[in-house]
Amino acid sequence: MKKQVIIALIFFNYFGAFAQETKAVDFQKEIQPLKEKIHSLQSENNDLKIEISSINSKVATVNQKLEALDQKAQSNASDIQKTNSDLNGKLTNSETATNQKFTKVDNSLSKNSLWSIIGILGAIIVSGLLYWLVSKRQSTDKTDVEAQISKTKKTLEEEGVKLDTKLTEVLETQLKLVQEERARLPANKLEEIDHSLALKVADEIVRLNKNLSNMDINIKGLKQLSASVKRIEDNFAANGYDIPEILNKPFDSRMKMIVANSVPDEKLKDGEEIITKIIKPQVNFKGVMIQSAQVEVSVG
Repeated sequence: MKKQVIIALIFFNYFGAFAQETKAVDFQKEIQPLKEKIHSLQSENNDLKIEISSINSKVATVNQKLEALDQKAQSNASDIQKTNSDLNGKLTNSETATNQKFTKVDNSLSKNSLWSIIGILGAIIVSGLLYWLVSKRQSTDKTDVEAQISKTKKTLEEEGVKLDTKLTEVLETQLKLVQEERARLPANKLEEIDHSLALKVADEIVRLNKNLSNMDINIKGLKQLSASVKRIEDNFAANGYDIPEILNKPFDSRMKMIVANSVPDEKLKDGEEIITKIIKPQVNFKGVMIQSAQVEVSVG
């Protein structure tokens, strides 16, 4: 009986120990992850401590720099205050000196203002007088120049009239000689007549009439020249020649004449053409054209 009891106790002790060992193994398995977690946390904690230590070091450095900047700012504020004080003193002195100068100038102006005004008025009066004298002199000089030009022009025109009068006398004489010579020619020789002199006379008649139309009627000798030109025209016609009047007449392209130049004219209507200048006149002999006109035409 005792052996059975002892065996039973041994058996229970063995199974109890086995059970406890099994529980210990299970516990170790359960606690192992916790240990690893704790180890990881400790490692992270150490890293954090290191990082915090680095941050604290940087913060300390920043604090040192801030303190240095604060000291520099205080020093600058002191310098600014000193400079401001100096400037205020200089401005005060400058204002005092300026006021003194203004007072001095004001006193000087008060004493000399009357003389200055008198001097300015005097200068204005003298300038006006000089301007009036110069303007009058210029006007007189201009009048004298214009009078001289007019006198010179009149003299030249009078000389031109004298020369043209002598020319008309020569042309008149030549036309009379031509007329007498042709009167002696037989009828069958009339076709061989030389018209060169007549054409020159025609050119001179046109030129003389143009000059007469542009001259002052008071020019000395103008009436005598007009009479001479009229006699030449009569002799010219007596020899069988005539100059058709085409100046200021409408131009037609079918006309037998040479257009030397065409000039635009806004006063004319669109497409209108007028003969405004005769360069060479048209000359007819006994109704037959022996020289075509050379003209300038104004075109609208």
